[in-house]
Amino acid sequence: MSAETESPSRDELEARVAAGNPFAIFAEWLALAEKSEPNDPNAMALATSGANGLPDVRMVLLKEFDEAGFVFYTNTQSQKGDELGQNMQAAGVLHWKSLRRQVRFRGPVELVSEAEADAYFASRPRDSRIGAWASQQSRPLESRFALEKAVAKHATRFAIGEVPRPDYWTGYRIRPLYIEFWMDKPFRLHDRHVFRRPAPEGGWTTERLYP
Repeated sequence: MSAETESPSRDELEARVAAGNPFAIFAEWLALAEKSEPNDPNAMALATSGANGLPDVRMVLLKEFDEAGFVFYTNTQSQKGDELGQNMQAAGVLHWKSLRRQVRFRGPVELVSEAEADAYFASRPRDSRIGAWASQQSRPLESRFALEKAVAKHATRFAIGEVPRPDYWTGYRIRPLYIEFWMDKPFRLHDRHVFRRPAPEGGWTTERLYP
């Protein structure tokens, strides 16, 4: 069965929007993407900016979401970590080419709890956990050999037992004030449904936008 035949019709989508829960719609769309996207259906473009206001964007993986927001994990000393340290706001977008649709959102950012970060870190492959210790993310690297040497060093260090989470590695949660669902339509007359709220604890209002 194709993604298109599994997708909600326009009337069904209108009903879901009217129900007022954007996270339920997102869950349905992501589930469809997991069946149709060849790689990383949770790939997300993440936009941040530091104190100078210059925007920056890169691809990350969306690891968790619920009605509290959208979560990704990274090194807090990376470029995005530095920028978030200066300006705890961000925007994200997931585009699924196989479905011809996308979701974008923006809002304030908060750190996940220590328990959440520990639990997710422990779920990662062992080599990825060692890599988190070895990589001085976003900082200059003199050679590939230097990185491999750092990996070997920490692999030896943690040869026995668990690999603990570094203090500088954690998760960030985007608490959206704006979520937009976009569906491709012929002649670029796309469907755009927007959810807005004044604060992360507020109620949603909805509207359609011109394509």
